[in-house]
Amino acid sequence: MISVDDLVALVRTYNPKTDEALIRAAYDYGRAMHEGQFRHSGEPYFTHPVAVAAILAEQRLDDATIITALLHDTIEDTRASYNEVAERFGGEVADLVDGVTKLTNLQLSSSETKQAENFRKLFMAMSKDLRVILVKLADRLHNMRTIKAMRPEKQAQKARETMDIFAPLAGRMGMQWMREELEDLAFRVLNPDARASIIRRFITLQKETGDVVERITGDMRLELRKAKLEAEVFGRAKKPYSIWRKMQEKEMGFSRLSDIYGFRIITGSEEDCYAVLGAIHRRWRAVPGRFKDYISQPKSNGYRSIHTTVSGRDGKRVEVQIRTRQMHDVAEAGVAAHWSYRDGVRVQNPFAVDPARWISSLTEQFDAEEDHEDFLEAVKLEMYADKVFCFTPKGDVVKLPRGATPIDFAYAIHTRIGNATVGAKVDGMRVPLWTRVKNGQSVEVITADGQTPQATWLDIATTGKARAAIRRALREQDRDRFIKLGRELARSAFEHVGKKATDKALETAAKTLRLKNRDEVLARLGSAELTAHQVLNAVYPDLVPDPGEEVGRERAVIGLSPDQSFERARCCQPLPGERIVGITYRGRGVVVHAIDCESLSALDDQPERWLDLHWHSGTHPAAYDVTLDITLSNDAGVLGRICTLIGEQKANISDLTFVDRKPDFYRLLVDVELRDAEHLHGVITVLDAESDVASVERHRDPRLSGAATQTER
Repeated sequence: MISVDDLVALVRTYNPKTDEALIRAAYDYGRAMHEGQFRHSGEPYFTHPVAVAAILAEQRLDDATIITALLHDTIEDTRASYNEVAERFGGEVADLVDGVTKLTNLQLSSSETKQAENFRKLFMAMSKDLRVILVKLADRLHNMRTIKAMRPEKQAQKARETMDIFAPLAGRMGMQWMREELEDLAFRVLNPDARASIIRRFITLQKETGDVVERITGDMRLELRKAKLEAEVFGRAKKPYSIWRKMQEKEMGFSRLSDIYGFRIITGSEEDCYAVLGAIHRRWRAVPGRFKDYISQPKSNGYRSIHTTVSGRDGKRVEVQIRTRQMHDVAEAGVAAHWSYRDGVRVQNPFAVDPARWISSLTEQFDAEEDHEDFLEAVKLEMYADKVFCFTPKGDVVKLPRGATPIDFAYAIHTRIGNATVGAKVDGMRVPLWTRVKNGQSVEVITADGQTPQATWLDIATTGKARAAIRRALREQDRDRFIKLGRELARSAFEHVGKKATDKALETAAKTLRLKNRDEVLARLGSAELTAHQVLNAVYPDLVPDPGEEVGRERAVIGLSPDQSFERARCCQPLPGERIVGITYRGRGVVVHAIDCESLSALDDQPERWLDLHWHSGTHPAAYDVTLDITLSNDAGVLGRICTLIGEQKANISDLTFVDRKPDFYRLLVDVELRDAEHLHGVITVLDAESDVASVERHRDPRLSGAATQTER
């Protein structure tokens, strides 16, 4: 445990004028209050508050925050009271400790509705004093660092809560180092095999190529010396979770992932930032579309930096961030920079954001959301989001989350424009509505009188504002249709467990889910705002469908009329568990596509042919073929091992085609019969971990849009 002398010395390094006596008094009081209490590891409980205080001291925070950290569990877990803490350490500290106590009592990982309500309370607590959240984040960080002492099920719960709430919250507050560490600690619990695999790949890569970071850092320093620019250069490999997330987003293996190293250049002035950028781009080729200037367009949390990606040694991509020392301080501390000290005085950093203004900008967009679930989703989406800046045809700037589409752009301008959208142009070119907009693009929204939002827009929109507006419009215009579809979904789910979806059962579900009536339950079920499992669980929580009972093909898809048959589209090969739509064909029935299938763009102007469909929520047979594009080492026995690995995942190979043969590798397309999207993920993960597999990804061919698999019904 850190001694009081060491803690005081740590605070004195940045704040020589600290109130040493008050910190010592808080240390002694906290230790006395927690006397006889122990952590799961067997250590004295007070080791935890001291560690939290040390984490905050490393962030150079003020005395009140450090003292709050030492006392943050006293009101909740000991005989200490608010009045006693206020009398000994002042009202400011007592209010902060009380705020942390109330946050701790919020069950953020409870049921969806309760979680949404508590998340709103969390933001209310933030609005009073952001230091409450800083202490809570440091508290969670130390708990995650010592999580191995907890029971496995408790570890999983805390890790998921950390990944869903606390890590993105730290990121939104600008504390990127904390976000990365929280994510990686949670990743270690939630997917240890994937994390270990990435670390093994790193070790192998380092043996093969040597210390890439040191070489590239040296090259950059040499170029800056040539340009007579003074700057510090730092490099590092990215965290395992960051790499794994990129692998999932880009659907590619580790060996094909290029930008796994990041470099940071700290300059003396803003002018030098752009001079350094020029020197870097003169020496290495810039990667198109990977440049972001957060100096001229800073993030809402005060973050400023230039981001670029260049092709380094051996064609490997590396990310480079360029910023001044003051910008770097804000990038490291985020909103907490407002309370930072240096040499005994509050740092006057011109880039530090006023926390009150930051919280106000964050919460004002959610105030209109009366629905708790909409509020929760909006907050989560906003916290996860990085920003892109687009322009209206008149030149006005619209700020959107990364991954936003023209639908989000339209709703960001006005709900009325969003509802009337029929198309969009990006930089003058007509594009599908699910196109991801990029920094600096000009977006023009095409509207038409009488147009109304479509259900498929929910899978296209990314912002909370757009999704909430689409849901409201859909409820109003398609309520009868959604109630009808919801009744079919409920009937199927209830029959699956031997029950009937009677009006009385649905009224019970409405009460449990805190909805107005059974029609509201059915409408939300039909619009995909509720799942059939949630409705069933609200009435019969003890009835869990038998995992051994398979869903036959005749009832695999819900939403078809009794006389309709369906086929799976060959272009996208949708799997159970994925969002789907149906396209009607005269004399042929319905062809089922994945919601993100590129072929659907040709049908944008024929909404009357689109059907809202859902896969049955039960267990499906391994009978749905998907094509995998695999590149293998050309060595003896490799193909046999790969086939064995696929078989061990209870997946059957139905076809195999060689696409390319080279002396050192060959590429092939393998048709594998699977149960659902989760089964596909398991197969790809196992193959990707095999050292002789250079790459494995799902193969989709838009040219096959007119073709379909065998008739399923």
